[in-house]
Amino acid sequence: MRVLVAMSGGVDSAVAAALLAEQGHDVVGFHMKLHDGAASFAGRCCGDADALDARAVASAIGIPFYVADLRDAFRSAVMDDFAETFASGRTPNPCVRCNGMLKFRVLLSRAIAFGADRLATGHYARIIDGRLAAASDADKDQSYFLYQVPAAALARTVFPLGALRKQQVRAHAARLKLSVADKPDSQELCFVPDDDHAGFVRRHLADTARALGGPGDIVGDDGTVLGRHDGVHAFTIGQRRGLGVALGRPAWVRAIDPVARRVIVTTDPTRLGALGLEANRAVFAMPPSPGRVRVRVRHRGDLAHAHLELVEGDRFRVAFDDPVRAVAPGQAAVLYDGETVLGGGTITRALTDLAA
Repeated sequence: MRVLVAMSGGVDSAVAAALLAEQGHDVVGFHMKLHDGAASFAGRCCGDADALDARAVASAIGIPFYVADLRDAFRSAVMDDFAETFASGRTPNPCVRCNGMLKFRVLLSRAIAFGADRLATGHYARIIDGRLAAASDADKDQSYFLYQVPAAALARTVFPLGALRKQQVRAHAARLKLSVADKPDSQELCFVPDDDHAGFVRRHLADTARALGGPGDIVGDDGTVLGRHDGVHAFTIGQRRGLGVALGRPAWVRAIDPVARRVIVTTDPTRLGALGLEANRAVFAMPPSPGRVRVRVRHRGDLAHAHLELVEGDRFRVAFDDPVRAVAPGQAAVLYDGETVLGGGTITRALTDLAA
């Protein structure tokens, strides 16, 4: 079987490619150049050095290797959306968009053009009976980021690491003498190497001549003005550090009002709890029935027990059994039935009153 493997330059995709080659498949390595990062940074991926690492692994295991320049598509689909979503007072999820709009669409089309039977990635996820499912290693599971992948794409996808734990992957890399065996994992956004999200938004919108909201007030629960901010793009729900106010005790962002340019903070962590949420842009593996589900509202977040209600159009609503902390509009709400992903959508608002 011919398999095109997306090789980021990290250990996971390297092991995925090497295991498939070891199993006797006709493997082709493919690296996506997504941005203009000239170097790799600790905890990031997809810089020029990563392309060289991926090429070295491909050479070591004896497979052909290609680089696809997807910078324009990545900028349009991911970076523009990231900046505009933050500027609107919401919290984007660029990894969901990258998977849903690039890796499993554009890259799959390249795989088909190369005559490949399957596309493979180093994601920690599984496909069970044609449905996306969580990985065996719950600590590394990435199914949350993959809910937008179309069923037709899943039918042509394999996740070689889905049943492995991270230490097993590292062990395979060492056994196979791969040069990236000890390379640190990528944990931060590849296109924000300094981890300054607000600075990226400001620069990116200036480069694209898009508007950025101006300064506004930071207020407490009772409306008292506590300070000023330079723009709502620097904040997200649940944020604790970098608030720009000193209250003598911990404080968190409870809400963001982009129209009034207000950031509402609270010193009472119980006020961060939401009773439910509404979401749009729903993507379902198959039309679900209203009823009991589990919901994840952030990567590595706990799965919350909830009741699902379908709303007209592409929207849904869930009511949590117990309050869930820091539900952020713009993030993904992903629905599970056991280990299987039912689908998900983009959070439009957190509900503090289920009758609202």
